[in-house]
Amino acid sequence: MTILTTARLRLEPFADAHLDGLQRMNSDPEVMRYLGGRAETREETRAAIDRVKARWAEWGYSWWSFFEHDGGELVGAGCIQHLGRERSNPLEIGWRLRQDRWGRGLASEAAERMAAFAFDDLAAPLLVATCHVDNAASARVMQRLGMVWRGVEQWYGEDAAVYQIDRAAWLRRATMRR
Repeated sequence: MTILTTARLRLEPFADAHLDGLQRMNSDPEVMRYLGGRAETREETRAAIDRVKARWAEWGYSWWSFFEHDGGELVGAGCIQHLGRERSNPLEIGWRLRQDRWGRGLASEAAERMAAFAFDDLAAPLLVATCHVDNAASARVMQRLGMVWRGVEQWYGEDAAVYQIDRAAWLRRATMRR
């Protein structure tokens, strides 16, 4: 399974040992405000870890836990998975952070690395992101990635703001950043 690193983070595939840190984040109603609208129980977090481990085994990618290099705390999570969890759909990128880490650029930093993994390692032709239509912070991360507005669509049982970037746009963006 693939471990990714950034300047401030280490992204590790979900593991049983991450339960307490993930539960701390997922039980915060503010973190989950735009992700189903309610805090997650410990049993739900445990079940999510099990599902994600199975996806890693089947697909070779899924959700990572974000650990800070300084201190080693689990501060977030993010994914490359299939939109709607259907393998016939394009790849989707997503993230969440503990509330005490909001506003520090960590979501953008992790998203940049996960997108690079999707395009460079998986040769994805397209990467899509969804967020609750009122989640302006996540939409800004999507825009920083170079993603463009696709519209409002139904995903995960609700209206979602959808952004996307294709491989050619990602490569142009990478060239411009050098």
